Amino acid sequence: MTAATPPPPPAPPPAPAGATVPVKSESRGRRIAIGLAVVLGVIALYVLSLVGVHLLAKSGPKLPAVDLSQYQKEDSIVQLRIEKLETVANRLSVNVLVTPQDSLIDQSSSVLTTDAAVRLYPETDLGDLQYPKGKAPAQVATTVVAHGDAGNWPFDTYTTDEISGVVFTNGYKDRVWARMEVTGSLDGWDVNVRRVHDAEDTENPNSFDNVIITLHRSKGPLIFDLGICLILIALPVLALWLAIPMVLGRTSFLPPFGTWFAAMLFAVVPLRNFLPGNPPPGSWIDQAVVLWVLIGLVVAMTLFLLAWWRQRDRKQPKAK
Repeated sequence: MTAATPPPPPAPPPAPAGATVPVKSESRGRRIAIGLAVVLGVIALYVLSLVGVHLLAKSGPKLPAVDLSQYQKEDSIVQLRIEKLETVANRLSVNVLVTPQDSLIDQSSSVLTTDAAVRLYPETDLGDLQYPKGKAPAQVATTVVAHGDAGNWPFDTYTTDEISGVVFTNGYKDRVWARMEVTGSLDGWDVNVRRVHDAEDTENPNSFDNVIITLHRSKGPLIFDLGICLILIALPVLALWLAIPMVLGRTSFLPPFGTWFAAMLFAVVPLRNFLPGNPPPGSWIDQAVVLWVLIGLVVAMTLFLLAWWRQRDRKQPKAK
């Protein structure tokens, strides 16, 4: 006796008039279109950011080289070449090169015919810069005071006092006020030089031989600083966005996210130290951004641990 053949499954009901049957290819094509749109959007955003940085991050013009041919033979020129700015110490490192008047130079060998000394005002840490007889004047490194507050990073500005120079010869018996010239550049800084009337030069009351140097950060580092700050702010936002639903029970608890929270917490200090210009500890960026980023991450980790505490004793259903 053979077993009865099971009846065939019932036929699906006919589709209503005007209805379309969904096709898998349409769903797949939609996912491909969305993925392609996301990739193109990221590429467009990347290109726009490069163009924006290139257009906005233009620094001020560099200081031109000193053209000695425009001066007369009786002029003494003191060149200050900017080398380095120490923001915390308020010190501007410069190389000083003196070009004495022609009467003090042997035209055949270009060496000094007498001992010379240059005194800068305000006085520098090295005091008078000595240039011995029989040698060509060489650059001498020194520092000048640049007033500014490093705690205002990255909007800090540094300004020197009015800088003037005197060239002494003949054993300090003769002196002549020199014309100050500033040249050189600093990476990440815009340098402005303002000429000031030399009040001591009574023979030429219209002379503007003295200078005041002002330095402020270029736009390029400012844009980069803004990007790092936005990344720092995004860390606690993402952490809280994940931790709050977990502690409220609106989403399942995922233990592997514990390492993710720890990684974000330890990423704050390297990102902060990566800021251009090395802002001093305790500056406004620490008080307004870094501290609150750490507080937000700690709050998110606390919520994450609270969610773990609530779900630690839940028994998982046994698999059948």
